[in-house]
Parts: sequence; C-alpha cells; structure tokens
Amino acid sequence: MSNYRLHNEIGLLPNAEPLDIICRYERIKTTVKETAEQGSELVALKIAKLIKEKADAGKKCVLALTSGKSPVGVYRELVKLHKTKKLSFQNVVVFTVFEFFPVHINHEQSYNHMLKDELLDQVDIKPENIHALDGSIAQDDISRYCQEYEKAIAKVGGIDMLLIGVGDQGQIGLNEAGSYENTHTRVVALSNESRKIASSMFYGYENTPSRALTMGVGTMIEAKNIQLIGWNEEKANVLAKIIEGNVDINVPASQLQKNQEIECTLDEGAASSLTRVKTPWLVGTCEWSPRFVRKAVLWLCQKTGKPLLKLSYKDYIDNYLGQLIDAVGVSYDKVNIQVFNDLQHTISGWPGGKPNVDDTNRPVKSSPFPKKVVIFSPHPDDDVISMGGTFLRLADQGHNVHVAYQTSGNIAVHDDVVLQIFDTAHECGFGDRFDEMKNVIANKQVGQPEPEILRQFKGAIRRAEAKAACRHFGLNTETNVHFLNLPFYETGSVKKGVVGQDDVDIVKNLLREVKPDQIYAAGDLSDPHGTHRVCIEAVLAAIEQIFNDGDEWIENATMWLYRGAWQEWELDLVDMAVPLSPDEVIKKRHAIYRHLSQKDIVPFPGEDKREFWQRAEDRTHATAKLYDDLGMAEYQAIEVFVQYDMKKNHKK
Repeated sequence: MSNYRLHNEIGLLPNAEPLDIICRYERIKTTVKETAEQGSELVALKIAKLIKEKADAGKKCVLALTSGKSPVGVYRELVKLHKTKKLSFQNVVVFTVFEFFPVHINHEQSYNHMLKDELLDQVDIKPENIHALDGSIAQDDISRYCQEYEKAIAKVGGIDMLLIGVGDQGQIGLNEAGSYENTHTRVVALSNESRKIASSMFYGYENTPSRALTMGVGTMIEAKNIQLIGWNEEKANVLAKIIEGNVDINVPASQLQKNQEIECTLDEGAASSLTRVKTPWLVGTCEWSPRFVRKAVLWLCQKTGKPLLKLSYKDYIDNYLGQLIDAVGVSYDKVNIQVFNDLQHTISGWPGGKPNVDDTNRPVKSSPFPKKVVIFSPHPDDDVISMGGTFLRLADQGHNVHVAYQTSGNIAVHDDVVLQIFDTAHECGFGDRFDEMKNVIANKQVGQPEPEILRQFKGAIRRAEAKAACRHFGLNTETNVHFLNLPFYETGSVKKGVVGQDDVDIVKNLLREVKPDQIYAAGDLSDPHGTHRVCIEAVLAAIEQIFNDGDEWIENATMWLYRGAWQEWELDLVDMAVPLSPDEVIKKRHAIYRHLSQKDIVPFPGEDKREFWQRAEDRTHATAKLYDDLGMAEYQAIEVFVQYDMKKNHKK
C-alpha cells in the first residue's frame, strides 16, 4: 500500500451541487480515488464482478488486457481475489493489446511477459484461452496473422471488457498520434518518442524495436465495456484532454469517447488537471481554507496576467471568483494582501532556520541551530540537480548535512564511459584492465541484465561523482555521505523490485544514526523509471516505523519534499522558497558537472535535449520569475519545497 500522498486542500463543498453539474466538462464518466492502490482495487472488483456474472450465466468472459506500469496494481488485486476469494478464471478468454515487433514472448522486454508474470501464470486460466500477440511472427505472415487475431475476437463474440492505460501523448495500446477509429489489429511504426520511452527496457535506443503489433482504435471502441485507468500526475494533462477535450486523432485515446460504456478511474495525481480538481470554483461551490484561497488567487493572477496587488474586484467577478469574496467576508484588496503576505512568508534564505530571530512568519524554526540534516537522493545526482542551492546554503550556514544516496544509479552509466575510465586509469599507471572490460561489454547479451562486474564498476563511477559534488559543497565524504544501495534497485535489470523490509531497515538505521532535525526527500512521482516513487515509499515506511517504536527525536523533526528533474511544485503548494544568488547558481552548476557520466548524454526518455544542469537552472529561473510576476522581490533563481506533515500522516 502506498504511503505517499500529499494532503489535498479543501475544494468543492460536498453535496452542494449534483455530480452531473460538477462533472459537466467531462465527456467520459470518471471516478477519482485517493490513491492508485484504491483505484486498482475498484477496477479489479469490476472485472471480477463481470467474470462471476458471465460464469453464473454459463458464458465466457472475454477480456482485452493491456501491459505496462498502469495495470500492475489491478492484476495484483485480481490475483489476490483469486487466492483469497476463490475467483476463478476458468471461463475467461484473454486477448493482449500490444507487443513489440520483433520480440519473443519469453523475453524480459516482452509486454506479454509482464502480463504472464503479474497475472496469467498465477491464476487458473486455461492456456488455450490466452491469445497473446506474437512479436516473433514471421514478417511475411504479419498481415494474415493480424486478420486471424481479429477473427478470433469475433469468434468468441467480441470483447466484453477492455482494460487500457494511456501513453504520454494519449496513445492507447501502441496506436500513435494520427491513428483513426477504423483501425484494427496491425503492425505499426513506433515514433521516436515511444522508442525513447521504451529504450531503458532494451538497454539502449539502438536495441529498441522500431515497430509493434497493436489492437487498433476501432477494435478497442468495439469493446462492450472499456475501463480506462491512469495513475500519478505525469499523465494528468493528457488525461484531461482525453476526458474533457474534443475527439482528436492526435490524441488517440480521446476517440474512446465514442464508446458509451467507457469508464475512467484515476487517482488524485492523475486527476489533478481536471476542471473539478484544478479549478473547482468554475463548476461548484467551494470551501475556502487559506491555502485554497491562495490556489484560486494565484490562478487568477495567471489568468489575468496581473501581479497580486493589482487584481481588481472586476477580475474576481469576471472569472467566477465572486464566491471567494463572499465566503471569506473581506474586500478583494484585503484578499490580495493576505495572499501576498502568505506567499512572501514562504521565502527564506535560511532553509535551516535563522538563529536568534523572531521566526513567527518564517517557514523554518530558528532553533535548534545548527541543525542535523539528512538529504535523501534517489539517484546519485538528484540532490544537486533538484536542491543544490539549498544544499549549499545548509552547508555554508553551518548545519551538519548528511546526504543519503538511495540507489547506485548504475544503469544510467553508458559503456563507453566505463571504457574511458579504465583507459584513464591505465594512462595514470594504475594497471591495464581496458581489454578485459572491453570484452565484458562486447559479450553482453542484448536485452539481458548486465554482468555483475560491469554493474559494480558503473556503481563505483556514480559514487565517485557524487563524492566529488559533495566535496565541492564542503562535506566530509567519509562521515557525511552515505551510499545505501537499496536492494529493490539492485536487480541487474531495468525492472526494479518493490520496497521490502530490507530497504526500510537501511533507511531506518541511517535516520536513527543521525537523528536529523530536517529530512529532505524527493516527492516527485514523474520519474519515468518509477525509482523516485519507490524511494519515497521507503523513507515514509521507515519514518512510520520509527514513530510506532516511540523514538522521541522524530517528534520534533520536519520533512521537506523537493521535486526531481522533470517538473516543479505549483506555487499554491509551496511552503518554503529558497532564493539563490548568481554565484550560488554557478556553484550548483559546477556540482552537477561533477556527475560526468550523466553529462551531454541525456539518460532519461523525452524530447527535452537539455542537460541536467540546463533543466535545473531553467526551472529555478522560471520559479523566480513567477514570484517576480506576482509582485515579489526579483531573484536570480528560487528552489521550492513542500512540507510533509509526518505527524498528521502517521496519525492517519
């Protein structure tokens, strides 16, 4: 069960308006659950209900099942129902939705291999009832094979229920932008973007297939029922287009609106761009907490292009925020001032607290000083990329800063970097193992986990880089830099494990050793590899157990969440904003430079070609400009943080 969830501020007043009014922008019936786990459970129960109804009627239940990250929770819930509630799959017929081409079903990279692992091999489905798209079919047989696949669907009476997630650009299956509603099962060319996203599974873009087999949009629309699922904020914008936008072939999933029996289930992160969540005052009556007032007023500033103190009464009325003025009971100009002061108080050049001052309106208490600080970094560079300026401030201002690198990050080191390091060692007179390592690399099996010796050297490279960055900020790398090497990550494969007690114990032991006054952790869930989510779960599970064990020091500790390289916190969520000087920006850049194996070659998927330091600087410059546009002081750059209430979440 997920531990990580940010507290949502009060929004729509319960039962103030009928649901059809609140959801009037939505063209697909959508249910929003708090977490992906709750959403997965709901969808699994719907599938189980259909299976039972069909079995009771003596009929087969025909399911079209997708692969990827999104449905994993659903499959695990179905397996649980099979084992604990005796849900039988004897009457179930399964058709898979897509597969890379060419790839064998037994290969680790096969999408259908995941489906077998997570579901089919763990339930009592009859082997003859499994119809999996075969990525090893001969080239000359593809057309005939796809036609036969469609005939097999028709022969069993069509698809009773389709379970499907969406891609980053609104793909369904592997139907790329431009796919029409009349398409059926076929071979498709993958876009460069889709290949980049899949490249980590194949240990490199060059090993990634350029084609795939996929059910067509038309095949999906013809299903008797469609369960569309989406988890986490990384898909929020595209899901809003699918659910609230017009049908658009450039967003293939939007064409599913044409099926009247489609239902969508999202968690709160995935639903965050829906109108009823993002701007609920546009669809109903709201309950106005101070933080929710901030959210609405900052939206109004963006909508009108005005700073806070220039918003007028007309701006509020013209943009459906008259209810805010009525609800808070003060004039619009006082609301402006309140929000201005509220946001101003988030800004602090003393992230560890400024000693011997009145801290009433400061985000961090002045005592104790100095503080003991632990910065958790999922990979060996997230600390300097995402909060390098704050890290520098904490160290320069005299706090006892520890950095804990949760994973080795070894899969992100390219082979040619390893060879360069070995060549350098040889040139420096430290032995010659270049040919040995060259042979290890040459004998790697495409699509298979890397040899352990190669992973060890890659991990060593990342450790040396992280230590160099920490030395640049003045840390003692012998006492204050910790490499946790959490077991979930060390699989030798792109596919990682889930958090186990071994992972939690490692984090817990470090926290008890340091007893920090401040904990910093990556609260970013948009990491394409999912490592950030697993890492924050490990930290929160450790904290929960420390609370349960009654450790006194945790009662006074505070936790601050930063974001990774992919996006920044919305200002309505921000609790602390740390401004950086031009010199600090440069010093942060130089710390990022120490991670040489990550420089120039962008190791994560996406169209953004900027290096990490460029992304980091552009992001912090953009945040500073947002504060400036709102009428705050002008800074070179700003890093922002959200405070995670450990006590409140523990009590839940």
